[in-house]
Amino acid sequence: MSVTLPTTHTAVTVPEAMAALKYSRSKVYDLLRSGALPSYTEGRARRIPLDSLRTYIQNRLEEAA
Repeated sequence: MSVTLPTTHTAVTVPEAMAALKYSRSKVYDLLRSGALPSYTEGRARRIPLDSLRTYIQNRLEEAA
């Protein structure tokens, strides 16, 4: 799984996570609801820490191995 993550951010938006993972909006929100992809809200904006995204990707790679 080749993923390009922003290097100047500490957190990404849902659309940025969608683009990085190549997942649909509903899939990303399913991951957020299940807790598989931790996030936080700032006002009305949902943010996903890059560390959470990296951990999710690493876990998926380990499961596939």
